[in-house]
Amino acid sequence: MLQQIKTALHFTVARYFRFFARIRLRRWDPHVVLITGSNGKTVCLHLTEAQLGASAKYSHHANSAFGIPFDILGLHRSSFSPVEWIWLAFAAPFAAWKKPYDEKIYVVEVDGDRPGEGDFLGSLLRPEVSVCLSVARTHSMLFEKTVHDGPFRSIDEAIAYEFGGFIEHTTRLAIVNADSPLIMRQLHRTHAKVYEMREKELLVSHTVSTSGSEFNIGGTVYRTPFLLPQETFYAIVASMKIADYFGVQPGDLSRLTMPPGRSSLFRGIKNATLVDSSYNANVDSVAAIVRMAEKLPGEKWLVLGDLTEQGGFEKEEHERLAEILCAADLTRIIMVGPRMRAYTKPALEAAGRDGIVESFIGPREALTYLVSEIRGGEILVFKGARFLEGIIEHLLRDEADVEKLCRREEVWQKRRKNFGL
Repeated sequence: MLQQIKTALHFTVARYFRFFARIRLRRWDPHVVLITGSNGKTVCLHLTEAQLGASAKYSHHANSAFGIPFDILGLHRSSFSPVEWIWLAFAAPFAAWKKPYDEKIYVVEVDGDRPGEGDFLGSLLRPEVSVCLSVARTHSMLFEKTVHDGPFRSIDEAIAYEFGGFIEHTTRLAIVNADSPLIMRQLHRTHAKVYEMREKELLVSHTVSTSGSEFNIGGTVYRTPFLLPQETFYAIVASMKIADYFGVQPGDLSRLTMPPGRSSLFRGIKNATLVDSSYNANVDSVAAIVRMAEKLPGEKWLVLGDLTEQGGFEKEEHERLAEILCAADLTRIIMVGPRMRAYTKPALEAAGRDGIVESFIGPREALTYLVSEIRGGEILVFKGARFLEGIIEHLLRDEADVEKLCRREEVWQKRRKNFGL
């Protein structure tokens, strides 16, 4: 019941903050660059920052109907308590009239995680440039009614339509993944110029190792110490196109920084290599990580958590995941969570892959297994929910690397403790 009330009031409350954010945004009047998509948008934001540097303001840690107005107003949530909302509501009118930011470019990451968000945020930001990278089932549960009782034939179409809302509000240049038919079907909604990114036309090669990634794009080689999947190619090309749009000579990736939980590399106990992509997961992002892991040398273990926020599509998505894992070149698959055990594990066992599969309900049990089974030199790739960052924390060779993991806030520390971590 509480969740239903929160969902019903979501845009009603968000409109209050959007009203004051619009005042400050219009007074500021920056060139707005909007980056969206189910996967890859945070990486693209950081890649764009590596190109534009201090000439732009970036919406780090904000991508939602609340987060973006807060970012524009300079407001920040810290305690995540109900009382904090009273202070935020009181502060918003005053924040609207604060001195605008000095930067003339605003690069903002935007999620389309519920029906109506495309128009809600697109009409606020009215981006000069937009980037649309991908369409995947990240928050399927919020789109169920639009399929069962609404105008769309599939969840994928419903999610793509929200991203199309951002494209529709774009005024000058839309940069899109042209290999996605779902995205391409949204282009009729915009009058902006469209730049289409196609892998076969631009990507020459992609290689990975335990020291990082290398992309050959149009004959230019880009190297980074982060372990990035091949699909990151779209984000790299988009960041270069944004730089060119603003008259900045596109450069290498030497200034690239990455947020925690997005394919960071760590040294683990017994000389194991840990690949931390634990921030979130959906079927498409897991598939990308698996394809990347298959390119790595040596023994590869995939530690995979539940796919959350799938609603009535939960069983279908976990079974789709099993189809991908059945063909994957992996030494072991360690699954964490009740959904993985209920849906993915049986499908893998039926396909004859039960010999490499281990399943645990909780992260503590998975951690105990990993500590006892790691012999030395393995590559452990972490992807998904169920507090995988808490497992990684106990496998690090250097304890100081804990600060580089995701979800360090006190609220998450307490939740991990409740799960035995």
